[in-house]
Amino acid sequence: MPSSRRKPRVVVTRELSDAVMDRMATLFDARLNRDDVAMSRDDIVAALADADVLVPTVTDAIDGDLIEAAGDRLKLIANFGAGVNHIDLPAARARGIIVTNTPGVLTEDTADMTMALILSVPRRLAEGEKLVRSGEWKGWSPGGMLGHRVGGKALGIVGMGRIGQAVARRARSVGLTIHYHNRRRLPLLAEEEFGATWHGDLDEMLGAIDILTIHTPRNADSENMIDARRIALMGPHVYVINAARGGIVDEEALVEALKGGRLAGAGLDVWKYEPAIDPRLLALPNVVMLPHMGSATYEGRAATGERVIRNIQHWTDGHRPPDQVLEGWV
Repeated sequence: MPSSRRKPRVVVTRELSDAVMDRMATLFDARLNRDDVAMSRDDIVAALADADVLVPTVTDAIDGDLIEAAGDRLKLIANFGAGVNHIDLPAARARGIIVTNTPGVLTEDTADMTMALILSVPRRLAEGEKLVRSGEWKGWSPGGMLGHRVGGKALGIVGMGRIGQAVARRARSVGLTIHYHNRRRLPLLAEEEFGATWHGDLDEMLGAIDILTIHTPRNADSENMIDARRIALMGPHVYVINAARGGIVDEEALVEALKGGRLAGAGLDVWKYEPAIDPRLLALPNVVMLPHMGSATYEGRAATGERVIRNIQHWTDGHRPPDQVLEGWV
């Protein structure tokens, strides 16, 4: 923690909400990025020469070399967001740097976006919207813009944590039956609440569902989890939804399956190399594509910023931050 005679110097890599930045400027010796021009790697290294706290976002690669290049004052990385796969946690621990995140803040926002994709892809909502805007719509017809009914279908959820459970609640309300794969089985009461069936074997679940949605962190275990082999286990009627992290679904395999009619469609809010998107996906009409906006609400961004501030304040006061990422986090 910094000397009690001075405020901690806090470097924030991206523009946050005005209220959050104003609070940071009052509480800390804050170096803010009000122009929201992404800081280069060299910019971050230079800023960390005399910083106590770094506040990065998912777009910042805080790897081992960058952490090693930071000044001796850096003792806290207070991440703006729940996921920390962009931070080299072992390298931070090796230097005695605490890492925090903001879990649970964006659960409902992300679940809302996921549910929107689950509804929009089978019902072809994005295609219909484009047709209206094109000026080529000729009016209603019995065979026009036919999609598939969502109610009565089987939804498979990979990762039944906070977000997965929030999706399950929404999905059940529209008549979907819930299947899930998780490292640990939920308590019986939770399964009864969702009417959920647990599958200890992901491969087995994939053969029993109509829609797949992913809610697991991206790490060594989940990288390309949904690959060509697992896509082949799903029927050609299945829709794949990913609002978790890019790289969990093998994009090459996904493109080939969609082009070949081995999947019915996809709803994607995240990308492995974002903002770059495979041009073959852009050409497919049965893919709904969003610009990583699952958590993009005014309320969610403000709450995330306040959570970051709380973690910094606890650390400054000599206490363990409430959202410290502990060893073994995945």
